[in-house]
Parts: sequence; structure tokens; C-alpha cells
Amino acid sequence: MRAFVSLPFASPLLFALSLLPAAALPACAQQPSPQAMGTISTADAKIAGGLEVLGSKAQLVSNASITAYDHTAELDLNRGGDVLVCSTSQFHLLRAGVGPALLFGLDRGAIEIHAKTAQDDLILTPDLRFTLETGGTLNLSLRVTRNGDTCVDNAGANAPTMLLNDSFSAAVYRLTAGQHVLFEHGSLREVVDSETSACGCPEPTPIPGSISASAAAAMTPAQRAALEHPFPAAASQDLATTPAPAIEPQKPGEAHVQISSTLVYTPGQAPPAESSPAGEMPVSPTGEPPAYASPSGKGPDQGPPPQTPPAPKDFFHAIGRFFHRIFHPGDKKADPTTTTLQK
Repeated sequence: MRAFVSLPFASPLLFALSLLPAAALPACAQQPSPQAMGTISTADAKIAGGLEVLGSKAQLVSNASITAYDHTAELDLNRGGDVLVCSTSQFHLLRAGVGPALLFGLDRGAIEIHAKTAQDDLILTPDLRFTLETGGTLNLSLRVTRNGDTCVDNAGANAPTMLLNDSFSAAVYRLTAGQHVLFEHGSLREVVDSETSACGCPEPTPIPGSISASAAAAMTPAQRAALEHPFPAAASQDLATTPAPAIEPQKPGEAHVQISSTLVYTPGQAPPAESSPAGEMPVSPTGEPPAYASPSGKGPDQGPPPQTPPAPKDFFHAIGRFFHRIFHPGDKKADPTTTTLQK
């Protein structure tokens, strides 16, 4: 007699694995994990994607996104070389096919790539695509501004030759070693061939205490002022917006003075006479403001006398006075209200 046992809790995945040959299971278990593309410090940038964190270092395994903090973040490539992600810039690092080839993607800001090229390396910006025509050593500085201007500095005599394409036309631009160009609005048809502005990360601001006396003496007054009150380099290079000044919170019990005024304009009215400073205004002994002479020269201008408001017309009091005269005709006592009604 055969007994059939039902296992409703058995997973379909376990059933599928039971059909595999026994030799296949060790092969799956022994498959090596992919090698990391590079390493970066977690204190320098915000990192997302496939990564492994070991202490203060993050190993980028796949599809990594890096956003630098307020200073340059250095990414060490496992194949050799490094990538500098400039302050507040957003950068992506992916695998480009099989082997050591990588895809370098700049979303915004600026980067510097210092490494030997691989055959299938690829560089992308929001508007342009860089492919390698020849190999070489990359010392590439790349910057993308808010309006799409793309600055490219392919420095070095051994730099590779690259072909640039855009997404809006069939135009192709050939970038050779040593070229420093600017593509306005990310267009290959609007090229500045003799660009002079820096494309990479701004120079770090020196600490005032670290400058020697001889170097400080050789500085101009403008340079000394810039050293004492540095402007954020990321904001000046269009990598970040200038932060708004911080407003100090008001302490409890502290007097806070706020002055408001209303601006009124009446067409055709002559402008008021210029007032003298408060310390020069005459003060009368009684403490009252002095009277000024009128334009006609006939003494102080006191203005028109105030009008006496009319007496209130009380309906019920008027009726009372009417019946009082009827029933008491001999009573001729003067009354202000009666006098007003008789008029």
C-alpha cells in the first residue's frame, strides 16, 4: 500500500530547485560577487545605488549615484585613476558592458576624470554623448550649468580623441587632445573654440591662518578682503545657489523695534518743505510746537477754527418739550433744545 503525503507548505521555488541536477547547486553557490567599481568616503557625498559600506568607505558595486556635499568628493576607481565630483554636483557611475569599461554620467555641476581609458568607456551629460575614437589618458574636466552650457577641457598631450553627439540633431563634433571648448546650451552647433573659463572643480579656499607673512604682504587689498571674507566657490562657479543669510531668532523678553510707514501720493499737491534735523528744531518753553508764520505774512497760521458739532436731534425730547408747552404755557424757562426747535 502506497501512502501519498501532501505538503501544502512547500514553496514552488523549492520544487523547482529539486528538479535541478545536484551538480548545479554548488555552481550557483560558488558564483563570485561582482567586483566594485570604486570607493568613496561617506563623509564627502550622499551615495545611493548598489554599494557596500565598510566603516567610513562605500564600495560602489553597480548603478551608483553620488551627490557631493559642500566640498569636492574623490572617487577612487578600482581599475586605476580617480574621479573628482565637485561641490554639490550630481554624478552617476555604471558598468558599460563586460570588463573594466565604465559609464560616467554628469547630471549637474562639474567633474574631473583622471584615469586611463578603457575601450568601451562612455561619458554622458544631459545633452551630449562622448565616445572614444582613440585610447589615451583622460585628464578631462567637464561642467554643465543650469542653462545647459557645457564646458569641456580635454587636457594633456596624451588625451584621447572623442566623438560627441547630441540628442537633437545628427551633428557630430570631434574633440582632440588639448582642446578647451564650450557648447552653448548643450548644442554642437553653438561652439566656442577658445574657451578660457575653468571647467573643473574650483580651487579650494585657503585658510587665513595658513598664509605666510610674505605671501600675505604680496597680496592686493582685494585679495586680502576675499581671503578674510570668502565667497562660496560653488555658488560663484554656478554649482550651487547662494545661501540666504540666517535670521537670528528673537530672544524672549528682548525689545524688538519695527518701524512701518505709509507712502501717500496726491497728484497736484506741492511737495512738503524740507524739515530741519531734530536737534535744530526750536522748542517753546511750554513744550508746545512753535507756530510758523503763514505765507501771507499776517501772523501765525492757525488754520480755520474748528466747527461746533450740531446739537443732537433727540426725537423723544422734542415731543416732551411740545407737550410741556401745551400743559404749562406759563413756564418759559429757556432750554437749548427748545430754542433750537423754535428756530
